[in-house]
Amino acid sequence: MIRFCVLASGSKGNCTYLESHGVRCLVDAGLSAAEITRRLNAIGVSPDSLSGVIVTHEHNDHIRGVGVISRRFDLPVYMTSATHRAAARYLGRIKEVCTVESGRSFTIDSITVHPFSIPHDAADPIGLCVSNARVKLGISTDLGMVTHLASNELKGCQALIMEANHDPEMLEYGPYPWHLKQRIKGRLGHLSNYQTCQLLEEILHPGLQHIVLAHLSQVNNHPKKAYRAVRSFLDQSSATTSLSLSWQDRVGKLVEIS
Repeated sequence: MIRFCVLASGSKGNCTYLESHGVRCLVDAGLSAAEITRRLNAIGVSPDSLSGVIVTHEHNDHIRGVGVISRRFDLPVYMTSATHRAAARYLGRIKEVCTVESGRSFTIDSITVHPFSIPHDAADPIGLCVSNARVKLGISTDLGMVTHLASNELKGCQALIMEANHDPEMLEYGPYPWHLKQRIKGRLGHLSNYQTCQLLEEILHPGLQHIVLAHLSQVNNHPKKAYRAVRSFLDQSSATTSLSLSWQDRVGKLVEIS
């Protein structure tokens, strides 16, 4: 069994909670430590019970609270060496840096974590597959394009947290400056709702129980647009997979897979 909850997702801060067999971790900590604590308490989890923080990349919306959370609750931080170098001046002193490498699995007690490279404009960004003896959760946001590596790594998951960042038409005609629009839709930016469906087309299987759509733009997307696009694809594929959204301003659904 793995339980997980997206505590926050979007350009203003990202943080996901997961647990398995008593092991409790955060993936990214892009909110203040106080806000992360408040959101953990909202799902009945004490931050004192955490085992560590896994960092996917060094952008501020993923690391804002990492240093304080690590110091306050005496937590090790797992990240690649390139991410640590890029983030070090923002993190301050942390208890312990556990260096990880793309393509090489590591364990946190009974949880196995497999990091894999993703295309994004950061030093060494990673997606994650988190598993125990029975189930596998895939986490892949901040993904500029669908790659063979990402689709291969995410195959066989019972649950996915995956990006549906923007609606192409809303981005095209929205208020962002041209250079930012180019970054978002570029090969190192973010997936559109349509590209999310393209990725799902490659990895959908009968055992996929639940999908959480994450990193939705508050300006260039709308929750209903993202949900309808992916739900329509799932229905056309005759999939029984359940679907939920994550949010920037509130805690998402607490999901359990087994």
